[in-house]
Amino acid sequence: MTSSTMRAVTQQTFGGPEVLQIREVPKPSPLPTEILVRVTAAGINPVDWKTREGTGMAGVLGEPPFILGWDVAGVVEEIGFGVTTFAVGDEVYGMPWFPRAAGGYAEYVTAPARQFARKPSSATFEQAAAVPLAALTAWQALFDTAAVTAGQRVLITAAAGGVGHLAVQFARAHGAEVIATASARNAEWLTGLGAHRVIDYTSVRFEDEISDVDVVIDLVGDHDDTSLRSLRVLRPGGLLIAVPSGVSPDLATAAAAQGKRVSPFLVEPDGPALTRIAALIDAGEVHVEVDQVVPLDAVAKAHEVLAAGHTRGKIVLQVAER
Repeated sequence: MTSSTMRAVTQQTFGGPEVLQIREVPKPSPLPTEILVRVTAAGINPVDWKTREGTGMAGVLGEPPFILGWDVAGVVEEIGFGVTTFAVGDEVYGMPWFPRAAGGYAEYVTAPARQFARKPSSATFEQAAAVPLAALTAWQALFDTAAVTAGQRVLITAAAGGVGHLAVQFARAHGAEVIATASARNAEWLTGLGAHRVIDYTSVRFEDEISDVDVVIDLVGDHDDTSLRSLRVLRPGGLLIAVPSGVSPDLATAAAAQGKRVSPFLVEPDGPALTRIAALIDAGEVHVEVDQVVPLDAVAKAHEVLAAGHTRGKIVLQVAER
């Protein structure tokens, strides 16, 4: 007999990692056009711990209780009426429902079928779970928002992180000249991923080192005035995409005064883009870096590590044994 409940990481209040608790909760059922996915692995993103604390997407999710997590990889267990894109047993990955609650830190999730894609066949479930939010952020910022083309100069800050290391590879694959900021320990690694130049942000100010950049993908935000400093490296008419912090009135005013452009950004679910990204991974053109894989009951510690910064790539929860 199939169980009507599942294990999930829940929180009853905003707060530190200690508010995350594993509980038995009702197992969801797919509505028409939805699929039920048995989750094998779930990615952890900065928006997760920010939401846990009461910022991030807390304004969208509302007050707890809720289940965090958007990145999932697993196996289709049931399909709702009208679904023709997947069948039971298919291996899939996705970032469903974002920014609404997806409940990814759980044994099962349901969501519209077209918010998922088939998992890269060459990737483990843990690697696949590290991809969706980070890769879609990089992809949509670079190509849908900035329309980056071959020959353009692109600066990517915090390039060793989950979004950053994928953005480096996507931009390079499209023929852009990629400049990255990272610590010295990640310089050789990022060069191997395709960065033409890596600037050690711990020893120099990147705005003193480069200029005439076409596009800045700022993955740092307000910390150390990174967004405002990024304006200085842009050519006239260049574009700054402010991913984590958005565009403040001060940033908008400074950009207008300098004849430069700024754009806020928020990632969206995109099954077709994940299909294209999976093809790049399977072709060996994109590498997915997983810093750590941790069991579900270590989720609080994983949040502590991610919030401290300096993670290379992604941290992933192992939700179920394969």
